[in-house]
Amino acid sequence: MNKKLFYYFLFSPILFADILPFQTIEKANDAYEKGEYHKSAELFNELKKDDPTVAYNEANAHYKAGDYDKALKHYEKAKGIDEATRQHNLGNTHFKKDDLENAIKSYEESLKIRDDEDTRYNLELAKKKQEQKKQQEQQDKKNQDQKRNEDKKEDEQNQKDKQEQEKDKKEQSKKDKEKQEDKEKQEEQDKKEEAKQNKEDKKEGQDAQPKEKKDEMTPEEKLTQKELKHLMKKLNEKKMPTMMYQATDEKGERDDKNPW
Repeated sequence: MNKKLFYYFLFSPILFADILPFQTIEKANDAYEKGEYHKSAELFNELKKDDPTVAYNEANAHYKAGDYDKALKHYEKAKGIDEATRQHNLGNTHFKKDDLENAIKSYEESLKIRDDEDTRYNLELAKKKQEQKKQQEQQDKKNQDQKRNEDKKEDEQNQKDKQEQEKDKKEQSKKDKEKQEDKEKQEEQDKKEEAKQNKEDKKEGQDAQPKEKKDEMTPEEKLTQKELKHLMKKLNEKKMPTMMYQATDEKGERDDKNPW
């Protein structure tokens, strides 16, 4: 080949436009095979944005990298390639996002185009998981309702217990108050009784004092009493009668019935 012609083809812009994307695709595919999915997605992203094949491959790389939102975005841009495969992969991506309703729709769209064993299996798996999810949601709701009812009953019981405690507290407070009032009344009554007793004792003391004075004789009274005893003694010694008997009509006889 002519040397000038070789350099022409080597540095031709048209050739660079064809060769560079091809190299990028090879690098992207190589990174994909090595499990370097983020790198592979970045390399595919450098290629033509309007090429559905590039979008599809980039979507696959994002899917493998776990970037499911980005994978969905690029699968949507990949219209024009094998539609059954695209819908199958869309279903897988929705499944990974736990969007089972859209996953089922995508699998069903894929099966409308082409019957496929893997797609049918994934569809049944998505339906089964959706049913389990519904049952779990129903069970969770039931548990929540049960828990709510239990909490309500517990709150009502706590409120009832609180009311009972307050009632008992009031009754006890009332009893304590009545007991204190009874105690105060008793103390007041005891004070009155004590005051009354003191008053009576004081009065008895005042009444007894003159009597004691009366029992005590002055020297003059003692002298008079002594003289009176002496006089009575003398009278007894002279045997003077102190009483006169009344005589009856018959002389010499006394009326024992009428000694006076």
